[in-house]
This record gives sequence, C-alpha cells and structure tokens, in this order.
Amino acid sequence: MTIGEKVSYIKGLCEGLDKDDKIISAILDVLSDIAENLEEVDEELDDVASVMTDLEESVCDLEDEVYGETSEDDEDYYDEDEIEEDVGEMYETECPTCHNVINFDYEQAVTGEIECPNCGRKLVFDINDESEEV
Repeated sequence: MTIGEKVSYIKGLCEGLDKDDKIISAILDVLSDIAENLEEVDEELDDVASVMTDLEESVCDLEDEVYGETSEDDEDYYDEDEIEEDVGEMYETECPTCHNVINFDYEQAVTGEIECPNCGRKLVFDINDESEEV
C-alpha cells in the first residue's frame, strides 16, 4: 500500500467522526499533500536514474572508443618503458585568463596552439618556449 493509499484510507475512517475534529482533518490534508509530493519526487527520481544509466552507458562506449576495448589478456599490452616515454612527452601550461592548468601531449604541442577547455581562450606557443597568450 502506498503512502497516498494509506492517507486515503485514514481519511475514509475520519469521515465518520464529528465535525469538531478539524485538527485531524487538517493533519490529513497535510499528509495528503506530502503523499502527492513524494509521488512526484519518486517519478522524477526514476527519470534521473534512467538518464544516469544512459549517461553511464554512453561514457563506457566513449571510453571503449577512445581507449579501445581492453580485457584481462591485454594487461601486458603496454611496456613500462613506453608508458614512461609517453608521460615524458606531456606538456603543461596555465591559461592567463582563467588560470586553468592545461595538460597536453606532443602532438597537440606541435600544432603551436591550444584552446583552453575552461574558458575557450586560444593560446599560442612554441614547444621550445613558455606559453604565450593571444
């Protein structure tokens, strides 16, 4: 039995009471409003849960697309030396507008420019020099 059904049942029981029992009637009205509100919240929560499930699936699909599908057999796919070499090719700069720290790899550095993902400001730089703002 839902909360709304229980409140309706109690209201039915109270209809046989005297008209002097206004307090009980007022309490039942409040309970009725609470029950309706809870039903709306439950419906919205179900909608949010559904959206979150869809987002989780989309993120998993995106991870598979970006990083490739991995399994336990692929644990030794990367050599530790290759990982250290890749990490050594990372660059970092700070956006002069929003002070967001931006990490980027050698391929992005070769282009000579990068857009701040936080504020959208275009940063131009030379990989042999510090970042410069445009």
